[in-house]
Amino acid sequence: MKIQSVKDDAFKPYGRIVDGYDYKLLLERLESETEKPADGVIYEPTCEALEDTPAFAQLRDNCYGGMPIEIGYCNGTNTKLNCFEYHRDNEINIAADDAILLVAKLQDVENGIIDSSKTEAFLCPKGTAVEVYSTTLHYAPCSAKKGEGFRVAIVLPRETNFDMPNITKANSEDAYLWAKNKWLIAHKDTAEAKAGAHVGITGENIDIADLI
Repeated sequence: MKIQSVKDDAFKPYGRIVDGYDYKLLLERLESETEKPADGVIYEPTCEALEDTPAFAQLRDNCYGGMPIEIGYCNGTNTKLNCFEYHRDNEINIAADDAILLVAKLQDVENGIIDSSKTEAFLCPKGTAVEVYSTTLHYAPCSAKKGEGFRVAIVLPRETNFDMPNITKANSEDAYLWAKNKWLIAHKDTAEAKAGAHVGITGENIDIADLI
């Protein structure tokens, strides 16, 4: 596996760079008001400090066409794939530190299974915002430098990743539903798999530690 850039043509099937919006205060608050664990990853779907910024209204009204949105964050230290998730919409990632995104195509999932060899890695440079398409499998970002962590703001439709609805499973995809608007496919060697997530990533649990 090689680490590419979100600015490369190879990223176009997965997403695009979203520029023109005022991310300055959002990034300042992400750095000053959110923690960055050195031994794991934390995710918060909403953060008042990030939503009380000029970027919130611009992303809601311009980028999402007026839909209700949330801005939270995914921070920490990580080098492994672990899982893939997807949503019924696009997601915006805004990086306060260099971060690496591990992604694959939803179209490559067959009968709930995808081999980890389908994964590609892309560097998202500090200060860059990317839109990850709804057909892009993704999960927590990875560290871009050995021993260093990341802070990434996460923008999604309001209440995404809140409590899972109580459903009667009607088809095979329903088995992947893990939270509101979140479908999850796990590798067998993960805490998510042990917690009952659908195990569908075959092959190795990719670790980019030797690439950074």
